[in-house]
Amino acid sequence: MPYQPPLQDLMFCIEHLSHWENLSALDVYSDCELSDIGAALDGYARFCTEQVAPLSQVGDRLGARFDKGRVTMPEGHARAYAQFVEMGWQALIHPVEHGGVGLPRVVGAAAVEMLNAADMSFGLCPLLTDGAIEALLLTGSDEQKATYLGPLIAGRWSGTMNLTEPQAGSDLGRVTTKAVRRADGSFGITGTKIFITYGAHDLTENIIHLVLARIPDAPAGPKGLSLFIVPQKLVETDGTPGAENAVSCVSIEHKLGVHASPTAVLDYDDATGFLIGQENCGLEHMFIMMNAARFSVGVQGVAISDRAYQRALAYARGRVQSRPVNGLGKDAVPIIDHPDVRRMLLRMRSLTEGGRAMAAATAGLLDVAHHGDDPEARALAEFMVPLIKGFCSERAVEVASLGVQIHGGMGFIEETGAAQHYRDARILPIYEGTTAIQANDLLGRKVMRDGGATARLFASRIARTEAQLAGGDASARAIGTSLAQARSAYETALDWMLENSRKNIDRAFAGSVPFLMLSGTLAAGWMLGKGALAAHAARAAGQDSAFMTRKIATALFFARHILPECTTEQTRILLGAPSLLDATFPY
Repeated sequence: MPYQPPLQDLMFCIEHLSHWENLSALDVYSDCELSDIGAALDGYARFCTEQVAPLSQVGDRLGARFDKGRVTMPEGHARAYAQFVEMGWQALIHPVEHGGVGLPRVVGAAAVEMLNAADMSFGLCPLLTDGAIEALLLTGSDEQKATYLGPLIAGRWSGTMNLTEPQAGSDLGRVTTKAVRRADGSFGITGTKIFITYGAHDLTENIIHLVLARIPDAPAGPKGLSLFIVPQKLVETDGTPGAENAVSCVSIEHKLGVHASPTAVLDYDDATGFLIGQENCGLEHMFIMMNAARFSVGVQGVAISDRAYQRALAYARGRVQSRPVNGLGKDAVPIIDHPDVRRMLLRMRSLTEGGRAMAAATAGLLDVAHHGDDPEARALAEFMVPLIKGFCSERAVEVASLGVQIHGGMGFIEETGAAQHYRDARILPIYEGTTAIQANDLLGRKVMRDGGATARLFASRIARTEAQLAGGDASARAIGTSLAQARSAYETALDWMLENSRKNIDRAFAGSVPFLMLSGTLAAGWMLGKGALAAHAARAAGQDSAFMTRKIATALFFARHILPECTTEQTRILLGAPSLLDATFPY
């Protein structure tokens, strides 16, 4: 079925949940109007539906092809990417002074969602390039910015992130790729990197690899890593790509999903690299790109969820099977009339819209923190990023699985397309750090480091929304009551986590993933509650009553069916550690 970008909901989230009043007050965005943003996203949506979405099943079937060190993208991809470059879509959120359009980050989140819902394999290339641009903006020298930012922002060059090695995985302290100083100030980079998304392809003039490597006299472990720019083609003095660098693609992986996204094994054989930022600060610099990618992977989760929901909804409306369970009719009806199919569809919709709302709110906080002077915005944004990545990626797998279930046996057959969403979604909880890594980051760096101050700030903001909901109609009050119960479960779990992090760290980290899922569920319910308040006000003002009523119904479903899961996660945290830590594995 054709992809239908959710433009109305995206604009609703931008206007009502992205802290728009604060964003538009910033000097950098003072000229941004919602009408102009709407027009830009409308054009982007047409590109996604007309140029990219038709590639999804073609790319899934054909995949990227590897032959003698060269990677060729499936039919149609080069043409669509050339159109992407011609229309300037890579530039949307990047600074005007470097050739960007300069729109807020929340617009970029909406664009990432639409592009990846159309075809996640295609969307991964611009996603990694965005991360490389952000890393260079914040850590690159003036010369590096002048050399690389223009072509990257234009989309003529793409960027990659090179962390993982065969022996290291996510344990970056074990990285062994070496960087040897040369007399001319460059470095010779030697080593092997694996799982490099778009590490080799034929879409762009050049590929700019950002590579973690170790200078020989550097300290051991993660504190001895440095970050290097290693262009696939060396850049001439006039800024054009020149001779091939000593970077070769050894192979690409055969994967469960995202078949048209080449995942490369790259071999560096004394390749020419250039230090970014300070020596031995590579992990700190790379985390800029990694955090940008983590946020975007969470948005990819929302994208796959929405695409799976749209497909399941269309199927449920058209598939006629079984009489109504209430016995009021003798003829078979569309399966959307059956209560449990409605339950699954509403779960899919509410998890998708909850994730979208979280992403919009976090994108707004990130911009307010970056361009303004609001320490609370910075703290909340940093707290939310692992929730966006961990919660939205895990829920994407669930939503895609529900899509298969709604299709029944037809969902297990590739021709319907439902199975592809499930296969594509499965990488998302692994990309850019597994869910456990996000949970450890949330607990270790976001909760324990400041003694729970930011975690309590998060809860206090939710309590404000509960008070506003308490003054509304019956549906608003019901949402507020469920939100308060979920927040209470969160605060009880938080107190337990803080206490046990001092007494028995293993007990605390045994509950880190349940705590992330509890926090993510609460955050999504909070954002949907705020959305319900905005929808009530808009409906009272006569704005699109059908859409606003749907927004309220979605928030109410989430409150009644999904927020109660916070209590279950609380139980896992408070009571689950002994059964986990004391278990043995004889087999």
